[in-house]
Amino acid sequence: MKVAFVTFGCRLNRAESLDLEARYRAAGHEIVDLGMTLRETGGPCPAADNIPDLILVRGCSVTAKAQRDCEKAIAHLHARYPSTEIRPIGCLPNVQPPPTPHLPSTNAIPLQTSRAYLKIQDGCSGKCTFCIVPHFRGSPVSVPIDEIMVRTRAFLTAGYREIVLTGCNLSLYKSYGHNFASLLDILGKIAGSVPARIRIGSLEPSKGCEEILDVMGKHPNICRFLHLSLQSGSDRILKRMKRPYNIELVDRFCTMARERLGTDLALGADVITGFPGETDEDFAATRDFLVRHAFSNLHVFPYSERPGTPAATMDGSVPRPVRLVRARNLTALGRIQRAAFAQSFLGREVEVCVERGGEHGWTDAYLPCKWKGPAERRSLVRTRVTAVEGDTLLASAP
Repeated sequence: MKVAFVTFGCRLNRAESLDLEARYRAAGHEIVDLGMTLRETGGPCPAADNIPDLILVRGCSVTAKAQRDCEKAIAHLHARYPSTEIRPIGCLPNVQPPPTPHLPSTNAIPLQTSRAYLKIQDGCSGKCTFCIVPHFRGSPVSVPIDEIMVRTRAFLTAGYREIVLTGCNLSLYKSYGHNFASLLDILGKIAGSVPARIRIGSLEPSKGCEEILDVMGKHPNICRFLHLSLQSGSDRILKRMKRPYNIELVDRFCTMARERLGTDLALGADVITGFPGETDEDFAATRDFLVRHAFSNLHVFPYSERPGTPAATMDGSVPRPVRLVRARNLTALGRIQRAAFAQSFLGREVEVCVERGGEHGWTDAYLPCKWKGPAERRSLVRTRVTAVEGDTLLASAP
């Protein structure tokens, strides 16, 4: 059977799709690459011998726009491949389980990516007023620690030198007395013996996060990159969102992170602009917080109403043009701060995980780096930065 995959959304979705794709491949099914067809609006259909029998669309409903984009893509696929079974899976309404004909239950390893995506957790117990994800993901579930260790070693044996830890809420990880920090300590030791490095996916601020900094301090091979699901820098808005932290906790964590891990640490954040009730003062508080801690990787989303969430019926709706203006403001700020952060590496040596093509990759601080001359894909190489263009490091050949 010929199978194609289309994936939207977060690293967790990507990890799940890659795992499922590896299982189909291991079972002897042919994986079809749809290439550019999703962006095409016309033109000839693919050759008959390259039409998949099954397309699995792993969707995303984190925002109303994300869900609409998925639904449009599914409609386009139905029109383009009328004889193909197209099955929505993942975080979408009316999803179906993927067919599993003769799929192995073993830990099949995906080999087509440069970095390994390792799912360690799923689900969330949060009651955030804007979020519909728990409706699709359910209650928190952690992958058993022994299974994670087996899979980590399998990735390393397969040649991966960067493993990205993914989950719906990594801070909720619990398995046989281990929390996320102690798991990270174990994986840092395993990867350090190769050597390879570990990257933390998006992290929700919590009191336990301070323990993570101790572990990162012990293991230089844990990437100096922390991406926080911040959402707002205003306590008043965080309270309306029902986030499980206040800005004082996040401020203390960011200050402590800089003190313990140094200025090479990259801080990232997810931010929502125009949440119901957000005033100019609330927005200014968010912007000031992002400036104060020099966040260099911002994912900014203008608030969109999600039917079925408490926030969708809250008073104080912010006009959409205002939401968009605020989002563009923070996006521009993020570009400026990211470029400044990149400049700090000029003339210095950096470690890069090599991507496909062998002439570019990502530093542990999650900056893109390019050079002339091939290097082995998936390898970790060291190179010296000779110039910076925007947020991209230009380096000598490894």
